[in-house]
Amino acid sequence: MEKLIISGGKPLRGTVQISGSKNSALPIIAATLLTSEPCTIRGVPNLSDIQFMSDILRWLSVDVKHHRADGVIEARAQQPLGVAPYELVRKMRASVCLLGPLLARLHNCKVSMPGGCVIGDRPIDMHLKGLRRLGAEVVLENGYIHARCNELTGTDVFLGGRFGSTVLGTANVMMAATLAKGTTVIESSACEPEVEDLAEFLVKMGAKIKGAGSHIIEIEGVEQLHGAEHTIITDRIEAATFMIAAAITHGDVEIKGARPEHLWAVREKLEDAGVTVERTNGTVRVKSDAAWQPVDVITMPYPGFPTDMQAQMSALMTVTPGISVITEKVFPNRFMHISEMSRLGADVSLEGSSAIVKGVKRLSGAPVMASDLRASAGLVLAGLAAEGETEVNRVYHVERGYERIDQKLRALGANIERVAE
Repeated sequence: MEKLIISGGKPLRGTVQISGSKNSALPIIAATLLTSEPCTIRGVPNLSDIQFMSDILRWLSVDVKHHRADGVIEARAQQPLGVAPYELVRKMRASVCLLGPLLARLHNCKVSMPGGCVIGDRPIDMHLKGLRRLGAEVVLENGYIHARCNELTGTDVFLGGRFGSTVLGTANVMMAATLAKGTTVIESSACEPEVEDLAEFLVKMGAKIKGAGSHIIEIEGVEQLHGAEHTIITDRIEAATFMIAAAITHGDVEIKGARPEHLWAVREKLEDAGVTVERTNGTVRVKSDAAWQPVDVITMPYPGFPTDMQAQMSALMTVTPGISVITEKVFPNRFMHISEMSRLGADVSLEGSSAIVKGVKRLSGAPVMASDLRASAGLVLAGLAAEGETEVNRVYHVERGYERIDQKLRALGANIERVAE
């Protein structure tokens, strides 16, 4: 295994290019199972999660070619198998989005339950409810979801949950509905840009979809889909992470490829904190040369402040004078990074689903342990601001969602290196 060694205190300056969206790429790659014709996906980031999904498709007898250097995946599912085993699915929770396309294509499939998640309970009951509404018989046995049907039939499906809409649940039901007979209306669907991107790819394949990006999506089923080419959107979470990296180091960074329309909530909170955010076509520039102000943050489903940016925002608030309150409304237990930030000198206390952050004058470098993808990003940002040397262990977590993050930060002037543990 490897770790990141960061010597903090250096302002980031320069330009960084944002990679394609992991959360968009994974369900789009799964959607290639809906047709026997070849599909080409461009702008795919070179990440471990992408490799895991490619490996699962190969297991399912899909012809997959992953051109990592070019960011291209070519896939052709002529005669896919219908069983996704635990040995592969356990590595990545997003593999549950194979369920919808496999059921729609084969009418009989088994996908291993994805297992637990360190950031909190992430049940898939809404996925199963939606597929049952379309006419599938769904049985949980021996750790597998076994779904079968004679045919899928369009209907109304409500996907609202306790903590908001389900993104992968929306993707699963939408993919299944493309080949169902009749019209499906998904109410309380997720509005995330990644859902819109998946819908755009499905439409290119011949699907009939209206309303993606809103809380009501209408899908008119078709008899079959065909191959298509698609370039995925850039990663809004990576872009927002570099926005906060620029801020926490008092830097000046131009973020190329960022989609400003996907970043409103993060931009607003940074501006409230006293950070300068400028937008142009395809570029966001972040400058921070003044004292920050404390802010209160509540994570919510899109277009609210993203839960995937909670740890990074927490890092900034640890060195912001005053008291900030960060409330987690999507995954209330998603605070495992707090104890590690405390090792760097952060003053944070937890009260239920809220973190009370008292800004300190400085953080001090120390060894820390990443618990999950976004927690690792938050610890990297804290290390960039800390005095002295910070070791971020379990770097494989950050590699799940950030392409070459150490190289990109180093190009901006950060003192960061990757070494063997």
